[in-house]
Amino acid sequence: MKSQKFWAWFVFALGAAYFIIPLAATFEFSLRMRRGEYSFDAYASVFSDPQFAASFTYSVLVGLFTIVVGILVVVPAVYFVRLRMPWLRPFMEFVTLLPLVIPALVLVYGYIRLYGSSSLIPFTGSVLGTDILLTCAYVTLAMPYMYRAVDNGMRTIDIGTLTEAAQIMGANQLQIIGKIILPNILVAILSGAFLTFAIVIGEFTIASLLNRPAFGPYLVGIGTNRAYEPAALAIISFIITWGAMGMINVLGRFAPRTSARTD
Repeated sequence: MKSQKFWAWFVFALGAAYFIIPLAATFEFSLRMRRGEYSFDAYASVFSDPQFAASFTYSVLVGLFTIVVGILVVVPAVYFVRLRMPWLRPFMEFVTLLPLVIPALVLVYGYIRLYGSSSLIPFTGSVLGTDILLTCAYVTLAMPYMYRAVDNGMRTIDIGTLTEAAQIMGANQLQIIGKIILPNILVAILSGAFLTFAIVIGEFTIASLLNRPAFGPYLVGIGTNRAYEPAALAIISFIITWGAMGMINVLGRFAPRTSARTD
């Protein structure tokens, strides 16, 4: 048993070192902007850059819209599939896995070809239309994570009994989903929302090809002509992403402990 614990901790230490050592080296390099001493000048330079605030604010807003649209699409779909059409679940799982298989580059070129300025629905012909197209693309990218978070949340509740009880009380479908189902799977929805936010903050390909001032293209662009600021931005991006991941773990402690349903 002691030998097994040793090797388990040894493998864990190797895995931790694989992630922590490059991160520590990046952080140390970001502090060396001032010759001969450590300082936070690179971070001050980043935060004082107006483009940083503009790009980060833009990505946050797009991320929030992406989360709202994702919830409005995924929650009713999962609800009706689990309640009315359980035979459709394998097809839904296959479709929601496609964004993990199809490269983002292929996805965005398909959007540009289908909704370009020369198409019948020219979304890219205006700034607002391009922003809508970018949001829809992010909803697609986040679909595998949002769908599985919501689906796992609905497994922990008896949606059939809740729906029947609500219908007896005179509630319609919109009231059932909004006032009964959503509060019971709120933790699962928030988990999917934080994953979606982390994806939007770091995404580069789609935002770059659609020529939108997002945080991902800003991260790549600043690395072409500066040395220390990209390292500082990498640490900032890491903190934001892992902050979202940490919130999922915190929220997971408040998840209901009822047994999962497989029907």
